Amino acid sequence: MNFSVYATGLMMGLSLIVAIGAQNAFILRQGLRNEHVFAVCLACALSDAALIVLGVTSLQRIAGLLPWLDPVMRYGGATFLAWYGAKSLYSALRSSAALTVAAAETASFSRTLVTCLALTWLNPHVYLDTVVLLGTISTRYPGEQASFALGAVTGSFLFFFSLGYGATWLRPIFSKPSSWRMLETLVAATMWIIAFKLIRGV
Repeated sequence: MNFSVYATGLMMGLSLIVAIGAQNAFILRQGLRNEHVFAVCLACALSDAALIVLGVTSLQRIAGLLPWLDPVMRYGGATFLAWYGAKSLYSALRSSAALTVAAAETASFSRTLVTCLALTWLNPHVYLDTVVLLGTISTRYPGEQASFALGAVTGSFLFFFSLGYGATWLRPIFSKPSSWRMLETLVAATMWIIAFKLIRGV
């Protein structure tokens, strides 16, 4: 395994997943209430893993059959990353948002799991992040895609389980807008670095 490529996959996986969203807010809520935490975290992590593997394996094969697709996906991915980074930086500079969790009645295991899967699989953005974007970036490491995918999958497992089980500790930290501003700034820097590498073809 190439550790450098693994670390890149890990960093990219984490950078794409940490944005405030309905799925992360739902996991945090479950963690704070200690309600079906393991099942929710596992469902999200396994879903991400399946989509990441699909993106890494499928885009590589398609690029081999359609050579013109590589530059299209590479520059398209770089454009998206540049925009995503700008959005994160704007959020860091202007936003006063904080991640909050509203109280709710206890839900059954089946209802909780269905809600979790819906938030994951019915979100178009997850396919762009995992299948298209991570799949495209993985083509920059011929012969090392497995290391990249493993890193990205590790990032998903680390984040979801840390968020779910560390919710009580994380809530007072990320209830402060300043914490999210620092996180968004780090995400912006990561996105721009990867976009630059994609444009250069390295």
